[in-house]
Amino acid sequence: MYTPQKLSILLSFLSTINAAPPTISGFTLTWAEDFIGGANSLPSTTNWLIDTGTSYPGGPANWGTGEIQQYTSSPNNLRLTGDGVLQITPLLNRQTGVWTSARIETQRTNFMAQEGAKMRIQARILMPDVHDAEAIGYWPAFWTLGSNYRGNYQNWPSVGEFDIMENVNGINSVWGVFHCGVNPGGPCMETDGIAGNRACPNTPCQGNFHVYTIEVDRTVTPEVLRWYVDDVLFHSVLESTVGTDTWNQAVHQGHFILLNLAIGGAFPNNRYGSATPVASTVDSRPMYVDYVAVYNS
Repeated sequence: MYTPQKLSILLSFLSTINAAPPTISGFTLTWAEDFIGGANSLPSTTNWLIDTGTSYPGGPANWGTGEIQQYTSSPNNLRLTGDGVLQITPLLNRQTGVWTSARIETQRTNFMAQEGAKMRIQARILMPDVHDAEAIGYWPAFWTLGSNYRGNYQNWPSVGEFDIMENVNGINSVWGVFHCGVNPGGPCMETDGIAGNRACPNTPCQGNFHVYTIEVDRTVTPEVLRWYVDDVLFHSVLESTVGTDTWNQAVHQGHFILLNLAIGGAFPNNRYGSATPVASTVDSRPMYVDYVAVYNS
């Protein structure tokens, strides 16, 4: 039997099955993933690495954020729907109290804007359809890390991090964040980073597809990062804000792309005011990703 929530999600899918990344004027599509594959299969290993456990080998515990879930490669947590959509589902084992979810990152680590050019990274994502007390601790994200982080795992945030879409606790808002420099403090005010946020245009973030984009613009002086939701600009950071050396280290190198749905951790905890998740938090509310695309000018 379909509940109104399930029917709403199904109707969203029916309007976007096999949707392709759009053409953007002034840009060339240089990489894309549209998640075509059989139902319940895993994402392509040609394009993606699947992170498992609670940390990188030798990296900070709980992925450096305090999140509490274990990441797995189980289709229960990570699967293709068969309709050109990626599904990441957080689950709670009520006998053990252990949360599981999924996190993937691109094999490629060389996504960047060339000198005198621009790059856009964007994805069409449906945030988990979860709200209020049931959403406390949810932390879906679409983001990048500087390539030098892979294999080192101790050099954050100097390598740079672009949080293209973050959301916590079911709040109708998208956060865009730039991490750089040193931790704590530094020009990016770590561990918080330089952040901006806004409500999703027209329809709530939760339970609806929206397009989340970062643009790295090296055609202007000072250079600039811009964040968009559905082509609405909501955040920007100038090179001059953090200084040339810090900027170059974070921006003038390749990045890799990540998609994950965390449970608990510093960001949802800080917004809620205490540790998350809580007794009222529900599981099984997925994040869906229609496509991920990279464009260069």
